[in-house]
Amino acid sequence: MYYYENKHMTTVLDNAAECTVLLKKDGKFPLPGPCKLAAYGSGMRYTVKGGTGSGEVNSRFTYTIEQGLERAGFEITTKTWLEAYDKIRASAKKDFYKDIKAEAKARHENAILYAMGREMTEPDYSLPLSEDADAAIYVVSRNSGEGSDRTAKEGDVRLTKTEVRDILKLSKKFEKFMLVLNVGGVVDLSPVTEVGNILLLSQLGVDCGRILSDILTGKQNPSGKLTTTWAGCDDYCKAGSFGEWNETAYNEGIYVGYRYFDTFKKQPLFPFGYGLSYTDFRVHTESVTVLADDITVMVQVTNTGTYAGREVVQVYLSLPDGKLDKAYQELCGFAKTRNLQTGESETLEITFKLSDFASYDYGMACYILEGGDYIVRVGNSSRFTEIAAVITLDETVVTIKTRNCFGRPDFVDLVSDQREREEIPDHAVRLSVCGKDVPSTTAVFDRAYEIDERIKKYSDEELAYFVIGNFDVNAKGLSIIGNAATHVAGAAGETTAFSERLGIRPLIMADGPAGLRLCREYYEDEKGAHGVNSSPIPASLLEMMGPAARFVAGILVGGSKAPRKAVIKEQAATMIPIGTAIAQSFNTELAKTFGDLVGEEMEMFGVNLWLAPALNIHRSILCGRNFEYYSEDPLVSGLMAAAITQGVQSHKGCGTTIKHYAANNAETNRYCNNSQVSERAMREIYLRGFGIAVRKAQPKAVMTSYNLLNGIHTAEHRGLIEDVLRCEFGFSGIVMTDWVIEMMKSANSVHRNSLSNEVVKAGGDLFMPGCRKDYDKVLAALKNGSLSREQLLVNATRVLRVAETI
Repeated sequence: MYYYENKHMTTVLDNAAECTVLLKKDGKFPLPGPCKLAAYGSGMRYTVKGGTGSGEVNSRFTYTIEQGLERAGFEITTKTWLEAYDKIRASAKKDFYKDIKAEAKARHENAILYAMGREMTEPDYSLPLSEDADAAIYVVSRNSGEGSDRTAKEGDVRLTKTEVRDILKLSKKFEKFMLVLNVGGVVDLSPVTEVGNILLLSQLGVDCGRILSDILTGKQNPSGKLTTTWAGCDDYCKAGSFGEWNETAYNEGIYVGYRYFDTFKKQPLFPFGYGLSYTDFRVHTESVTVLADDITVMVQVTNTGTYAGREVVQVYLSLPDGKLDKAYQELCGFAKTRNLQTGESETLEITFKLSDFASYDYGMACYILEGGDYIVRVGNSSRFTEIAAVITLDETVVTIKTRNCFGRPDFVDLVSDQREREEIPDHAVRLSVCGKDVPSTTAVFDRAYEIDERIKKYSDEELAYFVIGNFDVNAKGLSIIGNAATHVAGAAGETTAFSERLGIRPLIMADGPAGLRLCREYYEDEKGAHGVNSSPIPASLLEMMGPAARFVAGILVGGSKAPRKAVIKEQAATMIPIGTAIAQSFNTELAKTFGDLVGEEMEMFGVNLWLAPALNIHRSILCGRNFEYYSEDPLVSGLMAAAITQGVQSHKGCGTTIKHYAANNAETNRYCNNSQVSERAMREIYLRGFGIAVRKAQPKAVMTSYNLLNGIHTAEHRGLIEDVLRCEFGFSGIVMTDWVIEMMKSANSVHRNSLSNEVVKAGGDLFMPGCRKDYDKVLAALKNGSLSREQLLVNATRVLRVAETI
């Protein structure tokens, strides 16, 4: 193992407990040290380090939870049970693959593509729980990934009858028992809430067992908070649709996650922002002050328990009722203490701008703050807050004058009843803000962009190369992830080699978001770098393929054997925790540290653009890629993406690609599904995080999503790309598509894939991964006049400038 691997793994292992959430405690943990442990559940040997698809990373090694605990000194007393479970699982896996192939055939879909991201539900079985030990754990594991969504079935979001039975039995049998959740998303815990200790371990990379060991023995104290509301499966908002093949209606409007639960007075199992610690804290608001529209809250946190630990303070804002319907409250700021010893205190400062929480008025085409009382709430979760201040705005203020961009779906968003007036406690501070002190701006549209003089001399045929991902000009087939890059083995793609005529190296891109997904071993020859003994195709998809399909895939995308005298080189990447886990830390400095780790490896391996972070909203707990995304809340999502970006871009030649822009909140028929969303919901929920990330960190690139938005592909949506992203948010980098490959389109889709000529026309700078057909469509559009040479020059300039200055 190289020095950087040790250093980076230490960074992950020493901080990952911040990403875990203690959901319940009864005082029986932590343990005094490693001991005899009765350990059950699928996660012991089938530990999920992170979700499937783009989230996979080819690290040098991976340990299961069983192996990690044993390496830490625990004696696992349940080997017989684990070996019996192995046989049950292997049999169930065979049946699963057989069923998937039959389903695909019945739907007239490609079996391999249909299987992408699909995971076997946990099987039912009957095995004795007879082993004795000093303590016991049951590890529930769930996986999901790119290409498919989760289901509300037992063995996925719901626990199986076997799991419920065994968890409750173990809870009664052992005085010291902990339910451990090795999951990337919500699991309905309704049947097992009587369990005294529940830990959301999450999916933390290659050595979850070591981190769990540290938590069990108290070497590390969980300090994470939920970034998504955990509730019973049937208790989430049912206003919108999810999982429909061609059309998805976002009828719920702004009422996503805790905004729904808090406004409509629904009781979750564990609310947004919730999380315990082995210790306890007292949270006291010291002061709330106003300067123009800056609100500053000073909060003292004291450790009143018996262990050292960290606490997260959260500030929420309730907007006044008025012309526009409002959620009960929304998160407007948060801060985390340092590691406080018993009896130690720290005062945190949380500042936010009132204007950042303006509501969107479609009729006026602007963001407004309505006159009235704004209630500031302080606490440690969305359901555990106290009113700290009431701030009165003397008049309604337009904060941003813009224009509507997205059209109107054929439904009206869900609305709530007017809120009951709350009794304001005597200790709450009364403050005021004058409307004239709130900043107001008007977005400037239809901008003229600079064109690089060096490329004006090029012909249309030459310019078109700049806006298409690098491809073999002599090949008639498709570019696929892994063979579209020649400089770095296993990279996802790169910009045109044509730029080398100007002395500028192409931009090399690697997938993410849990680290760089590259071939771990490779060799080089005159044609470039080639992966060996590993494939850039996700392991989850290779598992589904038969031997013949794997052989063909190896030829197409590399990963085959090296020539006899080739020098084998290595580029093992470090896997960081999944996006949801990083966000659960509520620590932007830690997120920045993880970004710095990835940036250092990008520098080492010659990667310029990391295709991450992903910050789509947890609209539904069934989304298969929620593990990649941060939260149901746009503030958390935007701040985490900004911090990761700042870490990566602190390294010369390295940039992030924030994605998937936008309204990409499901995997079902993801290439051609149409998201029907109101203008207000788009701006307040689904775009806000992107705006925060752009304004705070200015990522080098933005990746559009596969889906359509109100009938227009996001990659072809000029309003989304030009008006909002560039003119309102101030984005100055390149906009690229996700990897558009015609063969990936479902036979049952009513909508087409996005087209390279339409993407370029809308202001999209790069069509990825690129092939001859995509290039030819751009040339045809230039010739028939539907695409202007000026637009092509503008897009090519942006690609060139980022490649030159990154």
